[in-house]
Amino acid sequence: MSARMITELPVLPPRDPDSHKGTFGKGLVLGGSEGMTGAAVMCADAALRSGAGLVTIGTPCGVLPIIAEKTTCPTTRGFPQTDAKSFAAHALLDVLPLLPDYTAAALGPGIGRHPSTEWFVLNLIPRLEIPTVIDADGLNNLSTDVAVLARKKAPIVLTPHPAEMGRLAGIPTADVQRDRQCVAESFARKHGVVVVLKGNRTVVTDGGSSYINGTGNPGMATGGAGDVLTGVILALLCQGLDAFHAAQLGVYLHGLAGDLAAADKGQISMIATDILDALPAAFRQYQGKQS
Repeated sequence: MSARMITELPVLPPRDPDSHKGTFGKGLVLGGSEGMTGAAVMCADAALRSGAGLVTIGTPCGVLPIIAEKTTCPTTRGFPQTDAKSFAAHALLDVLPLLPDYTAAALGPGIGRHPSTEWFVLNLIPRLEIPTVIDADGLNNLSTDVAVLARKKAPIVLTPHPAEMGRLAGIPTADVQRDRQCVAESFARKHGVVVVLKGNRTVVTDGGSSYINGTGNPGMATGGAGDVLTGVILALLCQGLDAFHAAQLGVYLHGLAGDLAAADKGQISMIATDILDALPAAFRQYQGKQS
């Protein structure tokens, strides 16, 4: 069964003059661990640059001071940690009561690989009741038991690169790249999720509808670019777009920001924060096309 191809981008409505920060949603980023604090920070900053009203970074308590020093606009909250300063299994007991306070979540940026953290991720996913983007080591932890997706309670967006897609689907990376659209659509259809298969001409699909992105460039193949994308999608979920359209528009805007950053910095010298810094111009250009 082939998916219906989508070419038209969704529209973000104009902001009401009577809006307040709560109008545009509250995002929760669950990520960070020793040596990988920047991932959670870039994700949260990208979410705020993409219009979320409020963003909180939830992170292991041992790296909380580093994250708090790195960022200004997001709020922060510490959770129980492992000896590797990653999320401990029993952090789940502290995270679950907080979820109703948030509009959407991102799970995985810099979260690390540890048996206790893996347990945390696998047991959190079926209990999520808000739309959630899962990225990076969130995906790698999920790949050990993708069956937990059958128990999900809310929309989920997965944002794998080809190697992560291969681990999720249980096939070699070369097989993913051989037929990217088919692999992404089949996985999305089977598990009832939205898949964002990153790379040249990123595929966005829920199994029934698909979008092939035309923005972006090879300069975006740099550490942290995916964390920025996760933050953009999180913000669009916070602003009320459904999972497919948030992923679709997020991928387009992220790629457009990458193109603008490349025009300024060049593809070789581009780093992830250049993409983050170009988001305002990308949103302005997108809004100009919508008017």
